[in-house]
Amino acid sequence: MLRPVHGSILAFPDQHRRIVTDTPTFTDRLRARIYGDDPHPYDILEREVRRRLSPGHTLFEIGCGRTAPLLRLFVGDAARLWGIDLVDFRADDLPAEIEIHQADAASTGLDDASVDLAYSRAVMEHVEDADAVFEEVSRVLRPGGSYVFLTPSLWDYASLVSMAVPNRFHPSIVRLTEGRAEEDVFPAHYQCNTHGAVRRLCAAHGLEPESVRFLGQYPCYFQFNPALFLAATAYEKITRTFEFLGPLRGWMLAVVTKT
Repeated sequence: MLRPVHGSILAFPDQHRRIVTDTPTFTDRLRARIYGDDPHPYDILEREVRRRLSPGHTLFEIGCGRTAPLLRLFVGDAARLWGIDLVDFRADDLPAEIEIHQADAASTGLDDASVDLAYSRAVMEHVEDADAVFEEVSRVLRPGGSYVFLTPSLWDYASLVSMAVPNRFHPSIVRLTEGRAEEDVFPAHYQCNTHGAVRRLCAAHGLEPESVRFLGQYPCYFQFNPALFLAATAYEKITRTFEFLGPLRGWMLAVVTKT
């Protein structure tokens, strides 16, 4: 089943877009000095989608969230904008160009070969049946169409901690550490969060694994402590330096194409 954005205990929040207060913390200053304008994986995903998007395309977001915040960014850039999620929507101000529906990623309700480009952000780690979702993606994509998805890497420390903590504890932990509502926290399953898993799923469902990249970001979960932030930053920089350590980075950006 589909699970929306920010579901796992350590799914990365959109902290890179937060506004720094008038009195930034010491860790805020460290982050600004070390990372500067380093692009966040969310931004890299958006750029990848834009690079592939044409004005006549139908763009489809899997797990668009309650208010479809990312899909809104593409208004005027595609012929049709579709989104699905399992949550109750809170989008009274939704632009007329966007259509959103409650549906499962494994059963979208879309017509065969009706989508030119699909994408998702921090969703695929929550899917319970990755084979069913990849089969549905293959069905709705037009030949030559692509699915771009950003999901945590299985071997990132945040994912490993998430897997070690039983799912039933995730909502309360996230509420205490991030202040996020428990209704917006969902189980994590990590069925397609490695390069090998993507290759296997593509081979089974008529898709071609065009690219798989591992992306890092600043260690947002250690911003509460400067010493821990610096230690985690050193680790993150090492994983960026050596390509063979790529799977230890926080994110995996995959592009699969309908053959």
